[in-house]
Amino acid sequence: MDSEQLYSERLNRYVEAMRNGMPDRIPIRPFAAEFTARYAGYTCQEVTHDYSKAFEAVITCCRDFDWDAVVPNMVYVWTGLTQAIGLRYYGVPGIEVDPNVGFQYREPSERDAFMRREEYDELIENPTRYLYETWLPRVTSEVSAKGQPTSYRNNLSFVKGGMAMLSYFNAFGPQIDRMRRECGTPSSICGMLKAPLDILADKLRGYIGLAFDLKEIPDKVLKACEALMPHLGYIALTSADREKLLPIPIWMHRGCVPFISHDHFERIYWATLRPIVEALWAHGNQVLFYAEGNWDAHLHRFAELPAGSIIFHIDRGNFERVHQALGNRFCLSGGVPNVLLSAGTPDKVRAYCKKLIDAVASDGGYIMDASAIMQNDASIENLKAMTDFTREYGVYRSPSSPAARKPVIPPSNGTPGLPAWVTAPSVRPGVCLPWENKVKELPPMLGDAGLVERVWDDIEGLAYLYIWHVLLSY
Repeated sequence: MDSEQLYSERLNRYVEAMRNGMPDRIPIRPFAAEFTARYAGYTCQEVTHDYSKAFEAVITCCRDFDWDAVVPNMVYVWTGLTQAIGLRYYGVPGIEVDPNVGFQYREPSERDAFMRREEYDELIENPTRYLYETWLPRVTSEVSAKGQPTSYRNNLSFVKGGMAMLSYFNAFGPQIDRMRRECGTPSSICGMLKAPLDILADKLRGYIGLAFDLKEIPDKVLKACEALMPHLGYIALTSADREKLLPIPIWMHRGCVPFISHDHFERIYWATLRPIVEALWAHGNQVLFYAEGNWDAHLHRFAELPAGSIIFHIDRGNFERVHQALGNRFCLSGGVPNVLLSAGTPDKVRAYCKKLIDAVASDGGYIMDASAIMQNDASIENLKAMTDFTREYGVYRSPSSPAARKPVIPPSNGTPGLPAWVTAPSVRPGVCLPWENKVKELPPMLGDAGLVERVWDDIEGLAYLYIWHVLLSY
């Protein structure tokens, strides 16, 4: 079979399962990160600090494993870029940590949080300006603090960081094309989304600081999450797959038990995430809920989302409970414990996969994967066992026979307008300095003012994406 036919079969199988239908067999979509380095013979340092080697490791795995979809680079955080910017919060393999260990996120103490409690109002008033003026100087070793003189290294960090980000992002297109041409393997995700409360916990207040804020100033936390909503929704909408086949992933971190209370989940976490997910679905885009941890306590809330709008990934939750609560409405994925893939045996992996498939996948709407992202401790033999067993056992029907369970069809009534929470802010998402402010500084236009405004907004968009991707992606 040629690569283009193989690509088409795999993509159709993957999409049909994501739409909660019944393809010919269970698709396999491993989120394999540093595992690819181990398999291809690289160190963690090599695939983390040199994205060309990370891409090559993925291609090697695509050639050797019968996988239906993969992430073009699941390691994703390119530490060459974080070094160019001077980000303080990563331990880089080969620099701060052993070259055979994956990159580490170093969360600051409450005292050293990157956002101070008294700065909530500044964040709420203009999140983009706050990130550039106050947050970025704190998270890097290079950028001058607000009110301090600029410097050679300050200026270099923006040029190097911007050019590095452009180089890295532009490299994904050729990598995806190469996966298709050489291996017949589709990309598994497209875009980026995080919950507003996770942004506060991960990159701004830190978890300890946020825990105190939720207890002492919950209304301020809610207003901050509401201020972040338009920007996170905008990034997700503008980074989504244009063909609306691949899901937008959301990496869910601090919203589950035991991190926050049920009340804070209801009033803050879910209240500011659900509208984004519903807006994305209204535009025809699914969201992959990569539910890290145990989210069983909130399954009833996820079940209220429109049928088909999400794919729910099972990490530490009870897969039978998840299937009972969500299986009739959404595709499920994952559920194979990482510790089993690391320390188990091929026979134990096959036995667990059978148990999982029998429980959640008998009528379609399931994608095989590990519970969490696979790092370099995953056993090659065990991952082969998971792959081969799923291929042999997870067959529903012949490729030519009709599906017994029809997939959900996403909304296709054109492109609806953006919801009010995206368009309402005084400084709209997608720009740093609005045209209506800039034009006041210019002399009267002698030519086409619309042309000048369009180009201004296009370039503004690049500056906007830079700071928000530093926050979201790095």
